[in-house]
Amino acid sequence: MRIILFGPPGSGKGTQGNLLEKKYGFPKISMGDLLRSEVQDGTPLGKEAEAKMNRGELVSDDIVVKMIKNRIFKPECQKGYIMDGFPRDISQAQRLEEIDPASEEMAIEIYLSDQAALNRLGARRVCPDCDAIYNLINKPPKKDETCDVCEEKLMLRDDDKPGVIKDRLKIYHEQTEVLIEYYSRKKVYFRIDGEETVESVFQHISSLLDKELARSQEAEVTK
Repeated sequence: MRIILFGPPGSGKGTQGNLLEKKYGFPKISMGDLLRSEVQDGTPLGKEAEAKMNRGELVSDDIVVKMIKNRIFKPECQKGYIMDGFPRDISQAQRLEEIDPASEEMAIEIYLSDQAALNRLGARRVCPDCDAIYNLINKPPKKDETCDVCEEKLMLRDDDKPGVIKDRLKIYHEQTEVLIEYYSRKKVYFRIDGEETVESVFQHISSLLDKELARSQEAEVTK
């Protein structure tokens, strides 16, 4: 089973991916983490990607797809895996299907309105010393914008500033609308309300996934 998670900045798809990995044992493949790992390990693909980044170039889809191919064919991914941050467009979606055509898939959008994303990310604060993350709305520090751990003054990240968030949302919508249409045509698209609690969102996703896994197992038995 290939589970594709997508949602706007602040939707919590990374958190949900971690929860799903823990419950079902499907490895979460985050493109950011995968790229950093390849670079840190000094693999041939990592060196190629690092050279491009050092030149100020984007890492090409060819490199990214090769990294994903190497990852999803490892033994721990045989029963399923979770994609976080890929695909971002139809071309990437098709290439993912080409390298692993046998896997059934679910594309799950964690929906969040633009205003909710602005509110959620605008309230996020990070400790510059220990990297602890807080939210002034639902996970505030004990003292006013001061880290509970090291008592450093918390900061607002540059990419959490309103103007930057709006730009990120614009790019997300431009990329995602076509993906929603694409996966809807394939009848594998599901939408979850991301404005609910983390626990509630996880329950909804788990319910969907349990049904799809049960259906898939029944189909295997009847073959």
